[in-house]
Amino acid sequence: MHDTLIDLLTGGITGIGWWQWALVLLAATQLTIFSVTLYLHRSQAHRGVDFHPVLAHFFRFWTWLTTSMITREWVAIHRKHHAKVETDEDPHSPVSKGIGTVFWRGVELYRQARAERADIEQYGRGTPEDWIERHLYTPHANLGPVLLLAVNTVLFGLPGVALWAIQMAWIPFWAAGVVNGLGHWWGYRNFESSDTSTNLTPWAFWIGGEELHNNHHAFPSSARFSMRRWEFDIGWNAIRLLQALRLAKVLRVAPAMDIRPNIAVPDAETLKALLSHRFQAMTDFQRNVFMPALREEAAQAGARLRTLLPRRLRRGLVNDGRWLKPACRAQLGSWIDQRPRIRVLVEYRARLAAVLEARGQDAGERLRQLQAWCHEAEASGIAVLQAYAARLKGYRLVAQ
Repeated sequence: MHDTLIDLLTGGITGIGWWQWALVLLAATQLTIFSVTLYLHRSQAHRGVDFHPVLAHFFRFWTWLTTSMITREWVAIHRKHHAKVETDEDPHSPVSKGIGTVFWRGVELYRQARAERADIEQYGRGTPEDWIERHLYTPHANLGPVLLLAVNTVLFGLPGVALWAIQMAWIPFWAAGVVNGLGHWWGYRNFESSDTSTNLTPWAFWIGGEELHNNHHAFPSSARFSMRRWEFDIGWNAIRLLQALRLAKVLRVAPAMDIRPNIAVPDAETLKALLSHRFQAMTDFQRNVFMPALREEAAQAGARLRTLLPRRLRRGLVNDGRWLKPACRAQLGSWIDQRPRIRVLVEYRARLAAVLEARGQDAGERLRQLQAWCHEAEASGIAVLQAYAARLKGYRLVAQ
């Protein structure tokens, strides 16, 4: 009897070994990540994919069981993040709140955002409001983790308590800390989006594709986060599998873009592609206009590029130093003023951004402005700007 009790405490009713326990942990945490990235994020928050009602409800049940997060609240907080990104109203921006605060106190920031009930009502529309949501998941959100603790203890004994603790920490650490924090502070950028979002790594099997955060901010409603051939989005691969099983329906993916040769003037196809890929246009300007011009400036000065202009200031060129500290922004402005050629490029970039980001203009007027911009760029006498304008005219969307 005593030995049986010891066995139950150390191994639960399953009596599994440590490697089997590790497999259970891997499966449970991955399922939690999938429930967040596939259901809460890509489906509920951005409407990029729909799931079969049975699967959608399983995801909702699993998030209740393993995270105690309420669908409506999570969706509202995330939508507000996109709407107010990098401002004081952003629920978890390292720019306004500091990387240390977001990384280590992400859960606290989430709780503070939950308390803003007007925001939950405004940004949480369209989320489930059925009987089980009203009577179980929302009013008894904390019951899920309590039930999970009991089940883990019965199944796995004391190791089940450790399993439960890791499950409870998984989303707060990886989502609230790493993705929300480091995903706006460190990494690489495919797109010069109007925020500080970064891709942490081209692949990370354990966080569901959420590591491709800059790609997501460039195309929020896309069900696929990977944008380059060498990037891997495990969440997208899961969606494709579910789609093959008729359990998922993809609604939106980021459009692909191609370059048509020998286009004399920008046309409606050009404008449509630019409006869909405006961040790509700004990225191309940084890589194909600013960087060659900066290297030429460095060669003429007989200096290395990093000596001529530090990396943090080079990044500021593409957004007028928006994310730089005031002193660095003033330093960048003074540096530009001393170099007429660079100042011209900055002005052209700002004018192009104004055309692409304008609101309330009809397509015809915007197209005329784009055509005028390309005409002036080609007449500027600046080779890199002329080449960029010629490439820009050929932009077009292609079916996927």
